[in-house]
Amino acid sequence: MSNRGKVVVITGATKGIGAAIARKFASEGVNVAFTYNSSKEKAEALAVEWSEEFGIKAVAYPLNILEPDEFKPLFGAIDQDFDRVDFFVSNAMIYGRPVVGGYGKFMRLKPRGLNNIYTATVNAFVVGSQEAAKRMEKVGGGAIVTMSSTGNLIYIDNYAGHGTNKAAVEAMSRYAAVELGELNIRVNAVSGGPIDTDALKAFVNYEEVKAETIARSAVNRMGQPQDIAGAVYFLCTDEASWITGQTIVVDGGTTFR
Repeated sequence: MSNRGKVVVITGATKGIGAAIARKFASEGVNVAFTYNSSKEKAEALAVEWSEEFGIKAVAYPLNILEPDEFKPLFGAIDQDFDRVDFFVSNAMIYGRPVVGGYGKFMRLKPRGLNNIYTATVNAFVVGSQEAAKRMEKVGGGAIVTMSSTGNLIYIDNYAGHGTNKAAVEAMSRYAAVELGELNIRVNAVSGGPIDTDALKAFVNYEEVKAETIARSAVNRMGQPQDIAGAVYFLCTDEASWITGQTIVVDGGTTFR
């Protein structure tokens, strides 16, 4: 519990992987500032739940990751509720209407959908990390983790828009690791295989992806949000103090079979 009393900022933590990450940090005594897009009631209920169950402080904030200018006021609001920021997890993603033109076969890709995915993936990581790093510097350092996907390593139907932007955010995280290292801030990425979440279920070929994932997995199962949460938390502990600029693949062995 060496992180007890510290503060993590997580984007998109009302469900799926984000909620599992927030719960993991809270269970380790870390105070949680997290964002939501539209589900204010659910977010506030989760904040109360984690606060009461784990004896930490949890506060929810609205954020539209397609609007990078919202990050500065977001962190300003966090400053009012917390006296420090130690960790930042860039997790929020988009699906549904905003990715129309970005999710599909190569010949059907459109600039608007691709640009939206880039904004939600790379821009959100950059702007969020910049704001977080300013706060981390004041407390002597910290750790930043961005979420990636093995869809940039292997071919997945209709995933070109997402996969290429995940490759981009991994590259950006390596640049950030070099430049923020002098501030004692480590930056890494966690690349997950297909994880059983609402976001995955939104794929038109969800059942096919699920069956293929289980068939490919060396441990014969789908990935769960908790699998990713454990890796993210580890990268924010003292045990990972010499790990930076890396991408940790958490895929149940699906990419080497």
